[in-house]
Amino acid sequence: MEKLFNVILQNRKAFHEIIKETPKEQLLHIPEGFRNNIWWNIAHAVVTQQVLLYKFSGVPMKIDEELVTKFRKGTVPDGTADDDEIEKITDLIVTSVEWAQKDYKNGVFKAYNEYTTSAKVTLSNVEDAIAFVAFHEGLHRGAVIALQKMVMLKEA
Repeated sequence: MEKLFNVILQNRKAFHEIIKETPKEQLLHIPEGFRNNIWWNIAHAVVTQQVLLYKFSGVPMKIDEELVTKFRKGTVPDGTADDDEIEKITDLIVTSVEWAQKDYKNGVFKAYNEYTTSAKVTLSNVEDAIAFVAFHEGLHRGAVIALQKMVMLKEA
């Protein structure tokens, strides 16, 4: 599990750097032909990790329910975000992985409500969920890279 947590953490560090280096208007821009933006993909990754590890384990999530409602699976961004929301997510990008890693080591995740993802992967325990989070966040990092290219084309 340590290796998987490290993979997730490295991806999250890249997300953190992207947020810090990308102007807000570029983070929020939804290019033609896309249904989301850089910001939504990063916030969605943070929210999904909490849902898959904590909620489905019956453990209280460590993020605000309003963030879950706004960025969970099936949501679509409206192209806006206030500075407070951006700061909250930015602060959670790395810390939420560190919390999960610590909670895993401390045996916090005892039970798990089996869940089949939209990718048709059935998660039966928290270890399955951690592995899926690494996969899921890789998909969203790819989406972020594509969106960055589209935003740069718009700027050119």
